[in-house]
Amino acid sequence: MIRTISIGSYISIQGLFAGAMANGNILVRVGNRTFEGKPIGG
Repeated sequence: MIRTISIGSYISIQGLFAGAMANGNILVRVGNRTFEGKPIGG
């Protein structure tokens, strides 16, 4: 499933859902990299 996250005020990243963190953030994978941020939308 593709999800979008927000990192900071102006950067958003879209990638494959990789997991959820205890603090409410989610992980998305883009190629070989994994990013953590706040989920956008539903």
